[in-house]
Amino acid sequence: MLIDLVEETTKVRHDAIIYGVPEMRVVEASRTAPGPEDVDNILDDIIKGLTKPLTAKEKKTGEWTPEEPRVLFEGTLPDAETFYRQTENIPGILNATFSEYTDGLPIVIPTEERVKEMLTGTSHSPDEVITLQRDMNVPGGLFAGFSRKKGEVIRFMPMSRTATVEQVAVNAVMAGCRPEYFPVALAIAESGGGTGDGRGGGGSFVVSGPIYKEIGMNVSYGRGICCPANVTLGRLGRLLWRNLGGYKETVSTIMTYGGNGSPLLHAEYAEGLPPGWRGLNEELGFKKTESILTSGGGGGGMGGGGGQSWMPGVYRALQKSGHGAIARFLNVKGILGPHNFLDYLLDGMWATREGGVTLTMIPSMAMDLWNVGFKTKDSVYEYIHKKSFEPLSRYRMRGVPDLTTNGWMGIEKTSGKHWKELPDDYPIAVCPDPWSNCIILAHGEETVLDRGGGGHGQAYSIDAWR
Repeated sequence: MLIDLVEETTKVRHDAIIYGVPEMRVVEASRTAPGPEDVDNILDDIIKGLTKPLTAKEKKTGEWTPEEPRVLFEGTLPDAETFYRQTENIPGILNATFSEYTDGLPIVIPTEERVKEMLTGTSHSPDEVITLQRDMNVPGGLFAGFSRKKGEVIRFMPMSRTATVEQVAVNAVMAGCRPEYFPVALAIAESGGGTGDGRGGGGSFVVSGPIYKEIGMNVSYGRGICCPANVTLGRLGRLLWRNLGGYKETVSTIMTYGGNGSPLLHAEYAEGLPPGWRGLNEELGFKKTESILTSGGGGGGMGGGGGQSWMPGVYRALQKSGHGAIARFLNVKGILGPHNFLDYLLDGMWATREGGVTLTMIPSMAMDLWNVGFKTKDSVYEYIHKKSFEPLSRYRMRGVPDLTTNGWMGIEKTSGKHWKELPDDYPIAVCPDPWSNCIILAHGEETVLDRGGGGHGQAYSIDAWR
């Protein structure tokens, strides 16, 4: 039996079908009623649901295996365009229109010929099911130590569906990809398409390795605007979420709030790394010559993700002559650079958030860090981690630790003590470990810095899908 909120029941019914208990008993709680009143209202139903014998219908189980069409439409091109632009009205989003086959934008019609051409971009068979191409371990963060095995079938959420190489090709055509992009598209699919637990927006991804040059990705100004490789591959995650994952708002999942922000795909400019700084591919256990994709990376926009406001001209003044707001903050007024700008950047970074930081910066900024003593990326990650410590009395005021500490009834890993045994001044890292941070280098000259949610995403080999 499951207790849910009223607006979640449709989604819960879908989930019950996926996990083989289609007639699971559900009790609807209130989102707004006071706790004691809410319990009084549903307690009898909970007791009945837990004690009443199951009916024959409720005992039925079984794996949900829907038949997925190869190509969704056969007919003339104009008819196909009309077909793919069909919408339906969904009550849960106030009868707003919702696209049945796309992400809401016009798409390239996936004809048999176009899909066949897309498949020339890989040596893998069209009917091969998308699986994990290598063993994986999560190196850090909340799910550190979690392992996955090569050959594991990839499930596209929220409907836990599987997919073939050809089905990914259909969506790659729809997104506007070219055959030479297809190994990257398949790596995106191997990552689950950025669908996460089903509430993702179609994903953000970072490419590391030489393939970015082969397919003409933009690693410089704009990081992808009007660049076909960046834009179409970035969009692909959203189409996989819709067509392979079965995303339907308030029906198969509930996002609460979302936006029209485009999915992001950009590449790392490894050529600009300072001496001793490794690219993402090498950081994640691959060779410099190998091409990989990481999911969940990317910046949050200039000034995004907390911390101090960032203005390029003020940064230049700091490093060139020791003047401006950052110089005053760092107490280096009138002293020529380079200076460690991390102290300014991180001030207030964790005021209202937890976790690591992803920084996207240009080569000259990375060299400024190198010149003040950060000879490796790891040293930057360690520095950020150490700057995140705060007393337990403050840490208790945060929301996420209610989950990660098992309601404060678990053991704090560094001390080995029960959370409730620790003194108020015991230092806790809001950024859980150095690996929760990530640096991505992008080409450019303007001294802007993008900040976003942190951590090295899982790495997927693009070369494995060639």
